[in-house]
Amino acid sequence: MAQHTTTIKAGGSEKDYWKDLWLNRQLLWILSKRDISVRYKQTLLGVAWSVLRPLMTMIVMVFVYSYLAKVKSEPGIPYPLLVLSGITIWSFFSNTFTQISNSILINSNLVSKVYFPRLLMPLSSIAVGFVDFLITFGIYLVLNLYFREPIGWQIVFLPCFILLTFITSMGFGLFFAVLNVRFRDIGQLIPFLVQVGMFVCPVAYSSSLARGTSFEKYYNLNPLVGIIEGFRWCLFGDKAYFHPQSLYSTAIVSCLIMILSLVYFRRRENTFVDHI
Repeated sequence: MAQHTTTIKAGGSEKDYWKDLWLNRQLLWILSKRDISVRYKQTLLGVAWSVLRPLMTMIVMVFVYSYLAKVKSEPGIPYPLLVLSGITIWSFFSNTFTQISNSILINSNLVSKVYFPRLLMPLSSIAVGFVDFLITFGIYLVLNLYFREPIGWQIVFLPCFILLTFITSMGFGLFFAVLNVRFRDIGQLIPFLVQVGMFVCPVAYSSSLARGTSFEKYYNLNPLVGIIEGFRWCLFGDKAYFHPQSLYSTAIVSCLIMILSLVYFRRRENTFVDHI
């Protein structure tokens, strides 16, 4: 595989680029495994952090929102389940977005030494977010059994919202990955955006709080609103608040951002080595 990647030259046609991407699929697998192992390397608890983080976050949010702020859950939905469901899909987005945004700089040694389609680096970063998602979703299922909450037929649409989350995180991540190479201050901005976004998006509350307000239609333009509420609808069925308009805006905005970011990434790809 290493011999093959060194024979590929940058600057080919668009058709050749996607062909190279496919030919280097084994490299994608290697990078993905490396990213997963590096995430927990030299940590005392290892993978256990992926269990402790969502649980501790859920406990804090339940205490702050439910007991202090007196925010109520949707009728018939236990508040811890409402919060953990939001954390599950939000963490998938935030972890994947963060990994993609830093993917070029993390692999700077590869960028400066050998040519391969640079899109492989953001794509490999998705593995870390997806593994964390599977762990957190497993925790949710265990808690769901504890509360004896039935899961309806809507669960069959869950992969659709997982795919939408991937598209959204990839779209935003590619854009910030390019900026992060040129302007290193972006690396400091990304954690701040993720932290603020967790409170702006309906992670620990239902977006039904915005129902009937003057800013509801603008609030629904946030693609994460439709994703989080749609994810909850898949888990809780009609007991969860879900506005179809938010799904329409989510699909349109997410796909548009993905296309624009992909075009921007491809145009700036050959300049990465100049700024690393």
